[in-house]
Amino acid sequence: MVDVSVVIVCMNRPDNLYPCLESVFKYTTSVSFEVLVVAYLYDKDSLAKARTDFPKVRFIESDEIRGFAENNNLALEQAQGRYCFVLNDDTVLTMPVIDKLVQDFALLPPKAAILSPKIFSGDGSLQLLGRPEHSAWHYILQQFHLWNEKADNVSGQVSPIAASKDIYPTSDITGAAFLIRTDIFRKMGWFDETYFFTPEDMALSTQVRTNYYGVYVDAGCSLIHKWKTTSSRMLRATRPAAIRGSLIFFSGGIASSGLRYLAVALPVWIAESLKRVKARAVLALTPASSPEYQTRRTAYLTFRNITRSIFTKESPKDLFIKYYTELREEKEKVSV
Repeated sequence: MVDVSVVIVCMNRPDNLYPCLESVFKYTTSVSFEVLVVAYLYDKDSLAKARTDFPKVRFIESDEIRGFAENNNLALEQAQGRYCFVLNDDTVLTMPVIDKLVQDFALLPPKAAILSPKIFSGDGSLQLLGRPEHSAWHYILQQFHLWNEKADNVSGQVSPIAASKDIYPTSDITGAAFLIRTDIFRKMGWFDETYFFTPEDMALSTQVRTNYYGVYVDAGCSLIHKWKTTSSRMLRATRPAAIRGSLIFFSGGIASSGLRYLAVALPVWIAESLKRVKARAVLALTPASSPEYQTRRTAYLTFRNITRSIFTKESPKDLFIKYYTELREEKEKVSV
């Protein structure tokens, strides 16, 4: 058994994957590890080249439409490590993050399950250091731009553990980068595939805490997550799926009552409808020849798709497939 199974999902983005893998191999030296990359909807030539360039990596092909949870689970079910390090492909290690997190576990209480690093954005700003427990009320306020998650949720708010001045207890983790004990992750059933893009990470954190395991963050250990520069080009498909998934989560899960779902969904629908009206008005005032026209059209269509998806029985995955198909058909028409 190796110490760590590094799991990365990459959606046909060698420009993301290569720097990520290179940094993992460069900075991971004191623990044994394996790397499993889920090559999602990958170009065959690019995949063949990646296999040649990274012979130590185990590539797992994923040629069907799958979400974050499903793709990660393909690799996690094959993981041989005592720990799993789940890592986004658009991250770069700048220090021995994996080595440090594994060492940290010796300092943590026996019931510790997850440990995440401090995460910086590509521009050097702090992206996340610990995360609060997210409530339905916070989520609703967020849709009206009345609440924002703090980047630093631990410094000065909670005390570090006795064994280290850098390690703090926290509530939630981000799926971009975290180390988790494999036995506990397996016990939890890996990622919950009810969700498609979000909030699989919060759902996992909640499940871990509900089972009385601990979640922690190391402020002395960091990496870079370039999500602002590699954000989705398919917002019209990803955002409706994400909103639907979040509503399911914040209303208590797939088996929750319809009334509870309505209580969360209605104010979110109002917020997104207001955004849709504003986006439609801005689009109407934008000439079709303007360089901003397509961006504003995408914004309007995204809000349109979101409002159509809130009160539906379709799963997040079904919604993504529907709007992704719509995008592809539209692109094919333009190219003809």
